[in-house]
This record gives sequence, C-alpha cells and structure tokens, in this order.
Amino acid sequence: MGAHTVEKIGGTSISDTEAVLQNILIGPSEGAALYGRIFVVSAYAGMTDRLLDHKKTGQPGVYALFAAASSRESGAWRAALDEVAAAARAINAEKFADPQDRTEADVFIERRIRRAASCLADLQRLCAHGHFRLDGQLGAVREMLASIGEAQSAFNLTLELRRRGVSARMVDLTGWDEQDALSLDQAIEAAFADIDLAAELPIVTGYAKSQPGLLAEYGRGYTEVVFSRIAALTGGREAIIHKEFHLSSADPKVVGEAAVRKIGRTNYDVADQLANLGMEAIHPRAAAGLRHAGIPLCVRNTFEPGDVGTTIWSDFVSETARVEIIAGATGVTALELFEQDMVGVKGYDAGALAVLTRHAVRIVSKASNANTITHYLDANPKQIKRVIADLERQFPNATLTTLPVALVCVIGSDLNIPGLTAKAAMALTEAGVEILGMQQLTRRVDLQFVVHESDYSASVRALHARLVAAGDGAELRNAA
Repeated sequence: MGAHTVEKIGGTSISDTEAVLQNILIGPSEGAALYGRIFVVSAYAGMTDRLLDHKKTGQPGVYALFAAASSRESGAWRAALDEVAAAARAINAEKFADPQDRTEADVFIERRIRRAASCLADLQRLCAHGHFRLDGQLGAVREMLASIGEAQSAFNLTLELRRRGVSARMVDLTGWDEQDALSLDQAIEAAFADIDLAAELPIVTGYAKSQPGLLAEYGRGYTEVVFSRIAALTGGREAIIHKEFHLSSADPKVVGEAAVRKIGRTNYDVADQLANLGMEAIHPRAAAGLRHAGIPLCVRNTFEPGDVGTTIWSDFVSETARVEIIAGATGVTALELFEQDMVGVKGYDAGALAVLTRHAVRIVSKASNANTITHYLDANPKQIKRVIADLERQFPNATLTTLPVALVCVIGSDLNIPGLTAKAAMALTEAGVEILGMQQLTRRVDLQFVVHESDYSASVRALHARLVAAGDGAELRNAA
C-alpha cells in the first residue's frame, strides 16, 4: 500500500474554491507536503443537473430535452445548452479575477460545449433517416454530456493551483479526444502510468470514459466509483471524501445543528445502509471497492479543516452497542401485491422482481407474508405506472395498491440492545406518528419503520431525541 491519499471533493465544496484551496489543497502546506495526494473532483453544484436532468425534481436538462425532441426539433435542447455555457462562463468569472485566466477557462469549456452541440446536431440529422435509431445512441449522448461538468471543475482547479505555484496536473479521464474503448481500470492505469506523486498534484475528472459507461452502470454516483477505483489501483493508504457537512447522527436540517453528533468511527456495513437509503455517504459500489482493497474511508467537513472527521473501517464495531445514525428516505412508493391464492405457490416473488428489474426500478426495502408482497420503491410516477400495468398482465387475479410513504431507519454497527425496538416504537407513538410497517433482520445493524411521508421529519426527531440524545439507544458491554 502506498503512502499517498486519494481524496474526493464534492460539488458543493468545489463550488467554494477559496475554501477548498485554504482548507484542503494548500493551507499552511508548502514544498513536499503539498504532494503525495490525488484529488478527484465533481462538477460544480448544479452543473450536472443542467446537463442531464435535475436529480431531485426531474426538471429536464440538455440530455432529457434532446432525448424527447423529434428529429426536427432542436430549439429546446440548444437553448438549454446555451444556458449551460452561460452558467459555465459565470462560474469562471467568479473564480478568476485575472482576465487571462478567465479567458483560458472560458476557451476550454466553450470548446467542449461547441463540440457537444455539433455532435448532437449531427446525430439528430442522421437519425432523421429511417435506417438509424436515436434510442440506440442516447446512452453515449448522456455519457458525453455528463463529462463536461467534471472537465470544467478539474481544469479550473488545476489552473488556479498552477497560478499559486503548485505543480498541479489535470488528469482528464473523460476520453474526449480518444477513440480507444477502455475499461475503467485500464483508463485509470494508463492515466497514472507516468505521474510522479511525490512531485505532482493530480487533479482528476470525476467522470471517466469507459465501457460500458459509468452512468449506465452506476448512475449519478459515478464520481465516487472513479475515486474508489483510483484509490484501489494506485494503492492509496486512505480515501478521503470532503463534503459540506459531517457524517452525523441525523440530518441537522431536521433535528437542528446543536442536537446532532459527529459519528467519529463506524464501518462499511453502516455506510451500505445509508447508501441504500440514498444518503450521500458513499456509493455502495465505491464502498465495496475500498472495503475489498482494505482502504479506510474518511468523511471530512470541508469547512472545518481542523476536524479529523469520521473514519469508516471494514472491521470496526462500536465499543458499546449503540444507535449511531437516524436516517431515512422520502419519496418512496409502497407497492403492495395481494393475491389470496399466493400462499404455497412458487413464482410470485420472482415474477414481481423480474418486472421491477425490467423497468429499472430501485428497491429500497421489501416485506412479505402468506399472500402479500410489498416492495418499497425509489421510482418516479411513470415507472410505477408501467410496473403496475406489467404486473396486472402477469398476475390478473392480484390486487395492486400503492401508497406514498417514508422510511425512517435506526442504524448502528451493533444494535444488540435489549428493548430497542420497543423504545423506538414508543418514541414514534408518543410523537403521534402512525407506524405503517416495521422490519428488523437478525443481523442487527438497522431497524426500519414505514411511516406516512408527512410524518418523516417528526419521526426522525422523535427517534433521535430518544435513542441518541437521551441515550436510550445504547448499552454498555460487560467488562468481561
């Protein structure tokens, strides 16, 4: 294992370049202390939403507008791409006071945007002919557009560091001008083959061109997957993610900043539970790569440079059985399949799973009994509608119902606490929350409650107050 660290800077953090420079990249460091690190950068906050579609609201970006356009419609996606260019120039104007630096940054990003516009126009014209189909190329279009955001942030940060006397090197994994079809590992190994980590500071694009495509395989968590693979392939001693918040016992926006506690130490099992809920600790595939490579992951707050953050280990178990985090997910759809004749008959569960897989619907959790299977789904209304239609064809005698819900989870590396389930349920009941469902596996790392979506915040506050702040979610082990 090497002596270097591999560090990722998220979109919100990289947008505050001055804080990143002072708190992470340079600060009091000088000379050799500046090196021995690799930095992977996300796109500036909001840029990928503009290029693809908004991650939370679904508002269409350039890609979504292009995919929806007919062969003769280009006004909407062209206007959206012009807005991307304007936003990119505005970012450059904010980052660079020196006119020469700003011009250099503008030329770089505008060249990529113009080439993207040309590619989209050529593809649209080609697919106006009956022998060519646009849907066969949309995956490549999405990958190309996504790469633009990370390319801008990596180029700008490299330029800024060089102006400050740092021997920074942009490592462009986007494959913008390359024809070779490499795997992700091959692309990373080729890029780092001649880099001297003792004398250069690599600034790496969080997007990498690879087969079969990062977005296709990992969705919007691709930056963390690139970060993880770089750490594993270069033999980093530690992986570090710089975020705008600590990994805390609950969302401070829900329970209040004064009430939350920094976790400090936990394990990858807990990180997996958070990822399953859509929390931004780390992508599950990225966590798996670090875990298999034996590399610890540290999550630090960009704006508190003196704090060591929270470290995630493979083999860590809390010294006391305790609740570490109260987390959850909103926007979940409970899809219930009821069939009176299901009991004793094989195939219902497998059939439902096949339908959900076919429609690329993410399952957050599931539960079943003799004649009912309920899947808790992270999906938009169109996906749910298609799934229901498909299930009705496959199971004509079944009754299908849906309900918008929220999942609220009690999570810890060791939840072997007598009476924990009863204490949690009582806390919710006393807060006036109706429990729609509950699940706990024998492997005690999480306890899930299903509640009405409107009760989400109240549920998190009630559980955090009882199990974390009041200490009812902890039990000291015997000294023996």
